[in-house]
Amino acid sequence: MIFFSFMIVMPLLPLYLSEEFGTDRHTIGIVLSGYTITALLVRPFSGYLVDTLPRRVVLLTSYFLFFFLFAGYIVATSLTLFAIVRTLHGAPMGTVTVANSTVAIDVLPSSRRAEGIGYYGLSNNLATAIAPTVGLLIYQHLHSYNLIFTVALIASGAGLLINSTVKMKPRPAITGKQPLSLDRFLLLKGWSEGVTLACLAFSYGVLSTYLAIYGKEELGVTEGTGLFFAILCIGLMTSRLIGVRTLRRGRILWNCTIGMTISVFGYLLFAALPTSLGYYGAALIIGLGNGHMFPAMQNMFINLAPASQRGTANSTLLTAWDVGIGLGILFGGVTAQWKGYHSAFWLAWIVNAAGVAFFYLYAAAHYRRNKLA
Repeated sequence: MIFFSFMIVMPLLPLYLSEEFGTDRHTIGIVLSGYTITALLVRPFSGYLVDTLPRRVVLLTSYFLFFFLFAGYIVATSLTLFAIVRTLHGAPMGTVTVANSTVAIDVLPSSRRAEGIGYYGLSNNLATAIAPTVGLLIYQHLHSYNLIFTVALIASGAGLLINSTVKMKPRPAITGKQPLSLDRFLLLKGWSEGVTLACLAFSYGVLSTYLAIYGKEELGVTEGTGLFFAILCIGLMTSRLIGVRTLRRGRILWNCTIGMTISVFGYLLFAALPTSLGYYGAALIIGLGNGHMFPAMQNMFINLAPASQRGTANSTLLTAWDVGIGLGILFGGVTAQWKGYHSAFWLAWIVNAAGVAFFYLYAAAHYRRNKLA
């Protein structure tokens, strides 16, 4: 429900800002990056809160604020007010995603943690793929942005009600004064994995944000944007279900390497072939790659941290993702404004390929040296 409510609005926001407020491409990038910047600023503190306070309390409080701010989209009648609401919304989003994933890991038995994270990630990816399709169907047939915002509000409210039923075993009390250090907010051992993930997120930020408006303006496939995400969903589900088997056997690096290698070819196809074949073919390839990559990457972060820093590990993972997404939205918008969407998608592929190369040359070996037993 978190990712459904988030993703039902995300691909349509550039269209909304363009149609409702007459916003240019550069301003769209600036307005939409505010959300990610706020989430990024909050993420490290979210991990600290999740590791030091009762996790259920942090989860439900942040979830309520995440739900409540969706109402602001409906009442925002000016670009300035919308930009304020959107930027503020990043704070509870930054916290609730850390708290939710950490609680999910807490309730998993350690013997099946890698497999369980894979299924948890499948639920996120499933929502991420289905939600844009639903939003685009509403847009195509009813052309009502307020209805889309209302559906997001209802979905996040349903998630809040579901999470209110979660029961957790009490954690051992923290004894003694815990020294404050940077490692309490960011998992420093995961820096190389974070750099890799930020590069991969950059490309997804460009693609997912500007896909709908690019399809409408340059390919004339507005009605096919929903199909793009449906195909992406098929790829994600297929690779998740296959990848869970290898995660169960502890082949985390193998999953991550295979996933990144597949995805980089998907972004290359999208940039190099601006036709329907490239458009939909890239959706399947990127889905197959990301479905392998992301749960493996999350397992890598978890395996680099002790249980007492599980929240910090998750917040670092999501911080890296937010950095990439935010930079992708911002620089993708600037590039699209001055050089066109094709150049923006080529930039996305270049950054993605750089992240994959860095993983091959350094990050994989760094993980082997630093992972905990």
